[in-house]
Amino acid sequence: MSTTHKRSHEATNTSGFASNILVRNFKADKPNQKWVSDTTFIGTKEKWLYLAVIMDLYSRKIIGWSMSKRNNAKLVSKALKMAIKNKPKDEIVLLHSDQGATYRAKDYLELFEENNINQSMSNKGKCHDNAVIESFFSRLKTELIQLEIYQTREIAKSKIFEYIQIFYNKVRRHSYLNYETPENFEEQYYNAVSK
Repeated sequence: MSTTHKRSHEATNTSGFASNILVRNFKADKPNQKWVSDTTFIGTKEKWLYLAVIMDLYSRKIIGWSMSKRNNAKLVSKALKMAIKNKPKDEIVLLHSDQGATYRAKDYLELFEENNINQSMSNKGKCHDNAVIESFFSRLKTELIQLEIYQTREIAKSKIFEYIQIFYNKVRRHSYLNYETPENFEEQYYNAVSK
């Protein structure tokens, strides 16, 4: 997790830990080559809202996300299912996360087997092993969440959806991407390979 907030223990049927295959190599040569994922929490007057996201390291685009009042395997599986929708089934992608129980749950790992996904995990207690997604959460909290007090989880969900889908992916320019937006950067790749 991106913070020290205590994880929910609702994940069951957990497997062992995966090796750190990513080893902080956050550069990708094309979309759907390397993904990173993590979960964070947002305070509302109805208590916590949990947010799971998946980012494509090529474009830094958020390609999957899910929000719930529970931090469990269903939360991270829903984010992964969203990311998988845009991935060619025969392409192999590396998906990196921390060692949390939700990322070792049986239902979550079955999605790996069915969709040509290899798992990588950060070393224990090494948040820098997943620095890019940590940076995304930092931006989200600085640019959106710290500016508001959410009365309900539904209001928070709506604001976070707008931030990810409309602002972050389509409007926000990144120095890493030569000051392009994630969506434009990815589109340039597909335009180039189709010529």
